[in-house]
Amino acid sequence: MLPNNRPYLIAETAFHHEGDVSFLIDLISLSKTSEADAIKFHLLFDLDDYITKDHPGHNVLKNLLISEADWASVISKAQESKLDVITLVNDKASIQWVNENHQKEIKAVEIHATGLNDIFLLEECSKFQGTVILGIGGSTFDEISFAIDFLKKKGKSDIFLMHGFQNYPTRFEDINLKRMEFMKNAFALPVGFADHTDPAFPNNIFISCIGVACGFNVVEKHITKNPAEKRIDHQAAVDAGTFREIKVLMRQILDSVGDHVFQMSEAELKYGDTGPMKKALVARKKIKKGEKILPEHIAFKRTKSSSYLKQNSFSLIIGSEALKDIDEDEILSFSNLSYEFKVQDFSQFQVK
Repeated sequence: MLPNNRPYLIAETAFHHEGDVSFLIDLISLSKTSEADAIKFHLLFDLDDYITKDHPGHNVLKNLLISEADWASVISKAQESKLDVITLVNDKASIQWVNENHQKEIKAVEIHATGLNDIFLLEECSKFQGTVILGIGGSTFDEISFAIDFLKKKGKSDIFLMHGFQNYPTRFEDINLKRMEFMKNAFALPVGFADHTDPAFPNNIFISCIGVACGFNVVEKHITKNPAEKRIDHQAAVDAGTFREIKVLMRQILDSVGDHVFQMSEAELKYGDTGPMKKALVARKKIKKGEKILPEHIAFKRTKSSSYLKQNSFSLIIGSEALKDIDEDEILSFSNLSYEFKVQDFSQFQVK
């Protein structure tokens, strides 16, 4: 399962390597130095199981294929770099290869949105022991439901949805981050954001991290050695420096968002200290020993010292008796008042 309690940044390589294994190895090193948590590779072994021969992409892709032996070496390098490995599987042969040889080395497998309802891929992915990621960009609710239901019927529960699509680059108005919340609630599954927006936009790193501010801690971004080099998928790729900026911003946002537990930090407790910060219960005027405490004896004021009585202790001390003379502005406490452990009805009192 992908972590949900910390910033988790995935370096997407896709076909940016263009078949060059040494370039792919460089991307691994780059991903590590840029503070990525995981690196994602696109596996494709049987081209004809993925695309028809008359498709214009067929001739392009056949020159980008990497052998099983080389992929094994690449995955090993990624592990040495302490990066989680995610493999997007485009064809049945690639997921079978993962299941048979690399279950332990790979954190998650992903089905791209282009093959979301490919039952042969879904069948094989259901056998994977780790997380199955479903790319849901450009997919209808019914298509997403079908894939999730198929996997669950096969006994697969560790499912993760990845929102976003590549449109070279994706326009900001097409991101629709609110859909992430909808998908999370509709399917009771975790959701991440695969950002493919234009890195040249001045505020792009903020766009990348908006989902984090909404409580979605997983972000995926294409990584490149040189943004100016026009390789495949360069339109949405960022360099190591920008990658690090995104990770820093993700961390700051998550720290600011916090969690759903109502537990105050030390700084917040100090800020809320009754007396120096929050108003304490004090004597509005001098109170003589033996006097009964009435509402008109009490004021709420910020004080130099802390008070262990909270503001909502007002009703507890109404009707108590002063054990000594109490000076104006002196903090009221059970050390200078007698009291009973009961909630008093002070509705009959009127503050003058």
